[in-house]
Amino acid sequence: MNFLIRNERKENYRKVEELAREAFWNLYFPGCHEHFVIHSMRSHKDFISELTYVIEIDGEIVGAIFYTKSKIICNDNSIIDTISFGPVFVNPKFHRKGIGKKLISYSIEKAREKGYFAILTLGYPYHYEPYGFKSGKFYNISMEDGKFYKGLLVLPLKAGIFENVRGYILFSPILNSKQEDVEEFDKSFKPKEKKYQESQKEYEIACSQIE
Repeated sequence: MNFLIRNERKENYRKVEELAREAFWNLYFPGCHEHFVIHSMRSHKDFISELTYVIEIDGEIVGAIFYTKSKIICNDNSIIDTISFGPVFVNPKFHRKGIGKKLISYSIEKAREKGYFAILTLGYPYHYEPYGFKSGKFYNISMEDGKFYKGLLVLPLKAGIFENVRGYILFSPILNSKQEDVEEFDKSFKPKEKKYQESQKEYEIACSQIE
């Protein structure tokens, strides 16, 4: 297989949204909203186009990763500018072939080269710990409610950036979406059945608070 990782182009937008919908449908809850989030974030001030990549196999787009600006509000009221990735996905037909690993590793290295301080994400620890991510609790970084959650993960890109830091994360508001907006946007795609599946239990665990 011939791999190519490159920045997303405008002519790729619909294809990428369709892939995202296919990858996330019923994964975390019945239906999904990631395709709408991607559609909306491209025109948002927090969107980082230089770190948005697609991965191709033999000329076909099979995955993508998106980055937005985020920040950590420290207890002394100082702010650390950070970035966050997500959605990140691979066509389910190409799972377990190392494609997601290539895409994530590439984007992390590019973020480091461009001088960003740290990457934050929400996800399953076992997915992201191999890249060097650790729990927000390890760095004394919580969600805005002051609580630590299993799915909150942090990767410093500069040594010592989180020394003597305690604070909370603010993700870009573009990552949140209204259900009615998602449903309206979804009407432009082929109908798919919303249903419960086992992966949704795992998502609930990732969203739970660390004791």
